[in-house]
Amino acid sequence: MEFMGDRATLLETGRFVRHAGKVADATGPAGAVDNVDRAGSGASVDPVETAGAEARHRRAADGGDTASMSVLGALLLRRGDLDGAESYLRAATAEGDRAAANNLGVLLHQRGYADEAAGWWRIAAVAGSAAAAHALGRHFRERGDEPAAEYWLRQSAEQGHALGAYALADLLEHRGDVGAERWLRAAAEQGHREAAYRLARTLERQAAQEARAGGAGDLVMGRAGSARDGGSAASDGESVASGAVGEDGESGELGDRAELSVLDEAAQWYQQAAARGHRRAALHLGAILEKRGELKEAGRWYLTSAKDGEARAACALGFLLRDAGDEESAAVWWLRAAQDGDGNAANALGALHAARGEQQTAERWYRAAMDAGDVNGAYNLGLLCAAQDRTPQAEQWYRRAAYAGHREAANALAVLLLQAGDPTGAEPWFSKAAEAGSVDAAFNLGILYVGRDDDRTALTWYERAAAAGHTEAALQVGIALLRDGDEQAAERHLRCAAGGGSAEAAFRLATVLDSRQPPPGPPALGEPMAEKSECEEWYERAAELGHRRAQVRVGMLAAARGDMADAARWYREAAEAGSRNGAFNLGLLLAREGSEREAALWWSRAARAGHGRAALRLALLAARRGELTEGQRWCARAVELGPAEVAERAARLREALHQELTA
Repeated sequence: MEFMGDRATLLETGRFVRHAGKVADATGPAGAVDNVDRAGSGASVDPVETAGAEARHRRAADGGDTASMSVLGALLLRRGDLDGAESYLRAATAEGDRAAANNLGVLLHQRGYADEAAGWWRIAAVAGSAAAAHALGRHFRERGDEPAAEYWLRQSAEQGHALGAYALADLLEHRGDVGAERWLRAAAEQGHREAAYRLARTLERQAAQEARAGGAGDLVMGRAGSARDGGSAASDGESVASGAVGEDGESGELGDRAELSVLDEAAQWYQQAAARGHRRAALHLGAILEKRGELKEAGRWYLTSAKDGEARAACALGFLLRDAGDEESAAVWWLRAAQDGDGNAANALGALHAARGEQQTAERWYRAAMDAGDVNGAYNLGLLCAAQDRTPQAEQWYRRAAYAGHREAANALAVLLLQAGDPTGAEPWFSKAAEAGSVDAAFNLGILYVGRDDDRTALTWYERAAAAGHTEAALQVGIALLRDGDEQAAERHLRCAAGGGSAEAAFRLATVLDSRQPPPGPPALGEPMAEKSECEEWYERAAELGHRRAQVRVGMLAAARGDMADAARWYREAAEAGSRNGAFNLGLLLAREGSEREAALWWSRAARAGHGRAALRLALLAARRGELTEGQRWCARAVELGPAEVAERAARLREALHQELTA
């Protein structure tokens, strides 16, 4: 390369020598000023001492001392006295002073003579100035000459120059070169704040990629209120990777440990940068600490970043405060972030005011979020309008967000169209949302195809939603598999749905397990009561969730164990919820206990709801009391309701009552 020949020529002259002393570098593109004052350490000093040192160097420089010329030129250059500095720097350069050559380049660059500056930087760099090599590399990069830029930046970096290492890393990263991380680390280890931040970002991205490769998702740093209750949806932001899942269905423990190790290292570099005042590093450090559950420390770093003007940190701090129950302080930070253009914070304020019933204020903040470029603002406006039955406006906002790629808005728009009787218009929006990852949209497509009697396609979408954790979709898949006779696969899906809180899934899972075990016999005298089976536990889970058939079944199992009090409790709960079987069974228990009057009340409720056996019981009760006409009426009802056995018995009783009445 051309400058290799120049380097050999200059080294042969031997004129440029390395001076001892501290070299303090600036960070700007104009290069760094080499401070070769051997009397000073480069730390802050008293102005009187500085003035005295300048006077001493001026006297020595005027007397022809090259080192003092160089130091005095550097002092004047730092002070901004370019005219005063230039003559001393040129004089020192003429005597072979390397630092003066670098500083003369800085001076000329500040005056706009970039090419002449580069010439002096080349001279100083060839003589071994890391600062000059850095400045020369920056000069070539600004000119678009990346090979020359890389050469000189590498010269600077390999001499241990932090700015050179950082600039080289930036160049390599721009080109996608994996060697960038090495030089970022080198600069960070020397205390370069931005290098520490970017190294941490690189490590965090690596952790996220490992997590995605293992099947795990990302934790979105920014949070917002629930979209389902009229709040705001979380906006897209930078993310911190969550735990990975191992290959072949393994737990991924080794992968998790490796990922956590990478995140721990990232947190250390974030902390180094944040401690030096890097506000984005403080933001990301807060996010990692929040994910770990270290909320107090996370809040401290969010606060540091927010006070330095980072709107995203102010927004995140607001969520921490809200979660801690301090909604008023949260609103203060959200307001600050929203005023600085953070759409996520504006959405959070909208959700806050919507929850308070302040619809106009909520709408204003959602519009502010939208104006800030956050598509969630339009979606939330749609939610707000839908909650107020302003369907045309809701459709307008959903459509706007959906066209911008908001998958849940596309799903909501499709639901509106379907409710309006336009399944043809709804289908493409459901499909778009589902393909973008909306689990609800995949489930809704299943419902749509069921309505078209296309069970095969419906099952495909249900399975897709179930695989993503949709509880009701898992239930539908389980029901379909039961219908097809695949009980084992059905059980797996029913367990997923039941674990997700589906009462119907818990009940159906219990019936599957129930069918595999023999009916329990009455406990032997003196034998301890058997523990509840898994089957009964699932029945109880469904019953506790309000499933009426499960409540009746739990009551029957309790009665079989001899626990009549528990049986009566579950029968009553089912009956009060409208279960005719619950009402009938409760009546049986009450009748056995001698409470026929109360039993008749529950049988009446069951019979009016269509329970034939309850009607027959009422007929028998009326016959015993001598209320023959009433008995005939209930017999007629029992014949009408059935089943066949009940209808036959009721017909015989009605005939007997008729004969009694006509005798």
